[in-house]
Amino acid sequence: MIITSFNLIGQCSEVTVGQHYYWFIGQYAIHGQVLLTSWLVILIIFVLSLIGNSNLQFVPSGVQNFTEYITEFIRDLAKTQIGEEEYLEWVPFLGTIFLFVFVSNWSGALIPWRILELPSGELAAPTNDINTTVALALLTSLAYFSAGLRKKGFSYFKRYITPSVILFPINVLEDFTKPLSLSFRLFGNILADELVVAVLIALVPILVPIPLMLLGLFTSAIQALVFSTLAGAYIGESVEDHH
Repeated sequence: MIITSFNLIGQCSEVTVGQHYYWFIGQYAIHGQVLLTSWLVILIIFVLSLIGNSNLQFVPSGVQNFTEYITEFIRDLAKTQIGEEEYLEWVPFLGTIFLFVFVSNWSGALIPWRILELPSGELAAPTNDINTTVALALLTSLAYFSAGLRKKGFSYFKRYITPSVILFPINVLEDFTKPLSLSFRLFGNILADELVVAVLIALVPILVPIPLMLLGLFTSAIQALVFSTLAGAYIGESVEDHH
């Protein structure tokens, strides 16, 4: 069952939509467009963080006010999903996940990547590639496994036979379907939004696509919130004491 799940994840990483820009290292092909746009997203997050925290004021304003609001939002999300005793150490992880997904999604909604010409292939938002969403989902899986093992040790695995050993296959399957559902939900929503906007721009390039682009910004933010909320919920579930 476990081998089948990892084979399925491996097959998902081969799903391709549109023209990909590949870098070749020996016999291996790397999705160059994902790395390029991911580096841009990371640079945007880094620059905003640097500007917001380089000259801290007692009364925040401007970018500092924005970054503090985001920090408080992530802290509240982590506290709600994980609990007051355990949440603080997971704020950086959930914050990184939320910001990366949020900025990636908005970059796909705001930046006309496909207009930029490449020798081959085309650019797209990082979350428009199944490899990115699968990687984020696997990181989330590693996070909640490590959270449970660090707190409970090997007794963490008792959850698979709770409340009955009969549920063992279902509980194991649940843990290996979580990354699949996380990755496909994010990938499918972002891809569908970009495809709809692209088709409407091709058919009716003036005015009509604008409301859908605004809706895309809203749904992109919701997807980032859903992903980080579920990641926090999974971590909270793994550290929860079962009596």
